[in-house]
Amino acid sequence: MRRLGLSLLLVVAVLGCRGERRPPDPETLSRLVDSLRPRVERATGLQFRSPPRSALRSRTQVRTYLLRKLDEELPSSKLLGLETAYRLFGLLPDTLELRPLLLELYTEQVAGYYDPDSAMLFGVEDADPAQLRVVIAHELVHALQGERIPLDSILEDKSNNDRLAAAQSVLEGQATLAGMKALFPPDIDPTSDPEFWSEYAKQVRGGQASMPVLARAPLIVREALIFPYLAGAKFMHWWESSPFRDTVPYGPRMPRSTEQILFPEHYTRRDAPIALRFPSDSGVLYEDVLGEGEDHVLMARLRGAGEVSADSAIGWGGDRYRVHRTPGGPALIWYVVWDDQRSAESFEKAYGDKLRTTSRGGYRTSVEHVELEGRPATRYVLSPVEWNGWSHLPRPSIDR
Repeated sequence: MRRLGLSLLLVVAVLGCRGERRPPDPETLSRLVDSLRPRVERATGLQFRSPPRSALRSRTQVRTYLLRKLDEELPSSKLLGLETAYRLFGLLPDTLELRPLLLELYTEQVAGYYDPDSAMLFGVEDADPAQLRVVIAHELVHALQGERIPLDSILEDKSNNDRLAAAQSVLEGQATLAGMKALFPPDIDPTSDPEFWSEYAKQVRGGQASMPVLARAPLIVREALIFPYLAGAKFMHWWESSPFRDTVPYGPRMPRSTEQILFPEHYTRRDAPIALRFPSDSGVLYEDVLGEGEDHVLMARLRGAGEVSADSAIGWGGDRYRVHRTPGGPALIWYVVWDDQRSAESFEKAYGDKLRTTSRGGYRTSVEHVELEGRPATRYVLSPVEWNGWSHLPRPSIDR
């Protein structure tokens, strides 16, 4: 699921910051930015080219801003397609509407944000000072990123949600990791403790209880929000001791899949995702890529698990799904290409029957092992029984 081009304050819930509520004023915010600026520069190894600017915003102004960004990132056509696809995958209830849920989520814990359009840091007028300190450290990293890369342009590719999630994980992961380091003395790096990351993961997931809207959201929504802060921060921690540590993962070095984020060894050996391309069709409502990250969410849902476990790679090589308009309702076709035959057989054995039971009234399901240009693949179809497309299911090609 595509994220908004601003940082959500999930990191606040993670760190459990709760202080005495004394709302900041513009001068206090400016002093906070000035005091954290050298700490963030030290934590990132990057220098500001110009002093960061800041201002306060009311809750009403923040909500207006979020509404505008939400409509930019998820226009009605994309929102309809995304909702339809996730409902067919069983990842969203049929009655749930994403737009009001996302707006609630984005406003639930916001204490501040960086706006790449104006290159400004904004604090919320009634924000808890302890929360605001954590947030500004995090957002200052985004301000540094904004001086070096066009943040908005990274989010422009609407055709591959998986690649977008990987890029967002780098941006949020770097901001989370460096933001945390900036809050500690120079000689203390909490992330170097081997036990830190397991504890951090527990706090990320446990912190959802303090955010009622997030706690009741479907698993796919919760994971979409958590992934950049958790998997992204771990990837950036790995980067700091990797063969690439003297650079930053921007531009050509930006990871291209959530598989590379979750399992950096795939990044090191340049295991690029296999891109699939469906033949053109005027009856298409929506199409996109789940990717390894969302595959793990789907597998958790099929197992009936309340949390996602992504401890080992599943042999994902690439995937693409398409939703067709039909007279009897939307039809879903999903192809997954695997690294090898064993990975395909393992997935089909564990989840094939579970996928076959995901049918709905008037629908038919099919899970088949196929080959795409000599590569092992799985095809999943969920479609109205009377759909005429059953006799000539579209078959994607590998985009080389």
